[in-house]
Amino acid sequence: MDIEFLGATGTVTGSKYVVHGDGGKLMIDCGLFQGYKQLRLRNWAPLPLDPRTLDAVILTHAHLDHSGYLPLLVKNGYRGPIYCSQPTFDLCRIMLPDSGRIQEEDAEHLNRHHQSRHHPALPLYTEAEAFRALENFQTRPFHEDFEPVKGLQARLLHAGHLLGSAMVRLHDGRHSLLFTGDLGRPNDLLMKPPEHPGPVDVLVVESTYGNRRHEAVDPVAQLGAVIRRVAARGGVIVVPAFTVGRTQTLLHAMAQLRQRGEIPAELPIFLNSPMAVDATTLYHRHSSEHRLTREECEAMFKVAHIVNTVDESKSLNERQGPMLIIAGSGMATGGRVVHHLKAFARDAANAIVLTGFQAGGTRGAALQAGAEAIKIHGEYVAVRAEVIALSNLSAHADYAETLDWLKALGAPPRRTFITHGEPDAADALRVHIEEALNWSCEVPEYLQRTTLAALPSPPLAVA
Repeated sequence: MDIEFLGATGTVTGSKYVVHGDGGKLMIDCGLFQGYKQLRLRNWAPLPLDPRTLDAVILTHAHLDHSGYLPLLVKNGYRGPIYCSQPTFDLCRIMLPDSGRIQEEDAEHLNRHHQSRHHPALPLYTEAEAFRALENFQTRPFHEDFEPVKGLQARLLHAGHLLGSAMVRLHDGRHSLLFTGDLGRPNDLLMKPPEHPGPVDVLVVESTYGNRRHEAVDPVAQLGAVIRRVAARGGVIVVPAFTVGRTQTLLHAMAQLRQRGEIPAELPIFLNSPMAVDATTLYHRHSSEHRLTREECEAMFKVAHIVNTVDESKSLNERQGPMLIIAGSGMATGGRVVHHLKAFARDAANAIVLTGFQAGGTRGAALQAGAEAIKIHGEYVAVRAEVIALSNLSAHADYAETLDWLKALGAPPRRTFITHGEPDAADALRVHIEEALNWSCEVPEYLQRTTLAALPSPPLAVA
């Protein structure tokens, strides 16, 4: 086997790997690049290989930085199967068409207001093209081997990051290779911990929080304190949230706070994401995937008022606080939350609560860094609202949690590749692994290709 790194190198987005085997080419993940413009432009450039030469794709989970390029892959000629778990397919049926629809709406907005340098502005792909890509999906159960390409056995293992999220273990009869996808946390509010796959020859591990430790605080109590403080001054709380995963965590936390009387009973909470509503129903359907009881799932449904129409979404921007609005997207790159930021960021009584990792070059990263203004729809909007980052709600393992998970693998891999992190985070995780475990590590470059047979034997593990 050879591994080719077509994304998630030097960035937390654009996850794409190609495994070249004797029996064909297999792509692991097919995500969109997000953040800095030079990264986003890769979405528009031709893929470094012809999609028609790929034999199969395996998807670790449904987040768009892992799945969002699939409609374009199919649009450009890919006709093979896309394998994933059943919950991941259920989520992709919601998320990919929504991604296409948002891109169409954004292009239409830019054209209507003459705010694009391109005439006309075009979507990367359409809602219809996303539906077309879904026809290629084939689900596979966890813990059962299947053969995506000839001579290569694959198995999905629980990653604990998101409903249906999987690690992908490959074996060609000579070498074993594991892609973690996004690695979950041992004590997540919603998800069960990632399982331990046992020893592997080569490991590809994510490093989103490779240079950080999550705070040793109760994230629910921390969120409650923020809500009480801002509500007491009559402010509006805008929460950009990933529609799948983070939104459900927030709803569960708010249901707990309301049941305990720790946030005002009269505070209006709005969920402005029809897609998030659809995604939340899947937590009932796939109850074995998460920690919540049936009663907790039902409470999560009831805590927020659902905003269904565009007109109702617009009317929120005319309301006065106190109120709380949850809307996508998590890094404020698009969707309805952008309109709420435009309406409420200027007022110091309000607050913007960031609940996950903010990739460089996104509005969320600019807000977290203290930007005095952010660009929305071609104009700069002053930021006077309080900006609060609650990283402890993240569904990504931090470096200490990652090290604990790595130790349970047993024997050291021949090589550990560190991807899906900003440069400082990826290199920090490399140092942590080398110093704590004495493993041979590498942070690969974009478009790098490595032959597994050429890798040296592993060093002795640290006791």
